[in-house]
Amino acid sequence: MKVLVIDDEEDVRYVARLSLGRVGGMDVVEATNGQEGIARARAERPDFILLDMMMPGMDGAATFRALHADPETADIPVVFLTAKAMASEVQRLKNLGARGVVLKPFDPMTLADEIRAILGG
Repeated sequence: MKVLVIDDEEDVRYVARLSLGRVGGMDVVEATNGQEGIARARAERPDFILLDMMMPGMDGAATFRALHADPETADIPVVFLTAKAMASEVQRLKNLGARGVVLKPFDPMTLADEIRAILGG
């Protein structure tokens, strides 16, 4: 399973890469911002995208809308990564069309299993 992690924070990408790659056995590719993430999604065709909500410039919602509007990437499931734990924010992200939401800080030992459960397998 290939995942694209789009997050502007190097530390978060590093922990996600270790968690999903070494612990979860996934193939991990990364992007540092929304624009790069869209290009990487087109090039890599990941099985799903782990997308940070709060990024400078193009935030997670704008990135999601751009991915969803592109026929090449519209069918890739997106799981948002956010520090905003309010139920209303989680519901808002799901209403956008996200498959699920993972809250920061996440547990590196269970992240892969949490995402598999969100994606239904």
